[in-house]
Amino acid sequence: MDTLQAILLGIVQGITEFLPVSSSGHLQIAKELLGVQLEENLTFDVTLHAATVLSTIVVLWSQIWKLLKGLFSRHFNEEQAYLLKIVISMIPIGFVGFLLKDQIDALLNAPYILAVVGAMLLLTAALLAFAYWAKPRQKETISYRDALIIGLAQACAAMPGLSRSGSTIATGLLLGNKKAAVAQFSFLMVLIPILGETFLEAVKGELTAGVTAGPLIAGFIASFVTGCLACKFMIEVVKRGRLIWFAVYCAVAGLVSIASYIF
Repeated sequence: MDTLQAILLGIVQGITEFLPVSSSGHLQIAKELLGVQLEENLTFDVTLHAATVLSTIVVLWSQIWKLLKGLFSRHFNEEQAYLLKIVISMIPIGFVGFLLKDQIDALLNAPYILAVVGAMLLLTAALLAFAYWAKPRQKETISYRDALIIGLAQACAAMPGLSRSGSTIATGLLLGNKKAAVAQFSFLMVLIPILGETFLEAVKGELTAGVTAGPLIAGFIASFVTGCLACKFMIEVVKRGRLIWFAVYCAVAGLVSIASYIF
């Protein structure tokens, strides 16, 4: 992989991480188009995800700082309750990470990966369309039960092609939670899992396996910059309830991906 390829992949990751179109799926499609072959796909992918996590922290810093200040209160408060819900939402993806990481990494390198990505993009499209047309009664706050269910949706989105933000936001909306609250919760709940995975990769000494430091850094920077822009954009999109266009896009992308594998 050269530096230009890494930058292009970083841009793809930064844009699609926050848009409900599956960053992992588009990353695999982009790799195929660019002819990129990595022995350790997951390592490069985790690095790009870490960049978008950093962009989330930058964009949502005021909310994060408020949560951190409330965390050290002696009395149980709204901030501590919110953080507890985030912890609950992380439980399912934690099990997936420990039990199925090797299988998912193998799937990313499978010859039929484009077919899998295409099928999951179609599933993402169906989920987004259903969330757009459904009109459940809106609740003031995300409950502990909702946090767990949204966490289950995030765990399912470990499948390449199934959008993490699309799955969690759509699930939250179907549960009757307000648009702005769901968008913020969706972006915050992924911070610790991705940072934890990046830390484990670094501890094992595998952070640069399969790609040299130059392209890795270039990809990280590109993913961070585009991630900041995409995060701000997506929050506004969710507030305005315009997810149906992403459903249409995912349906088309899914069909193209499947066709590319077949033909």
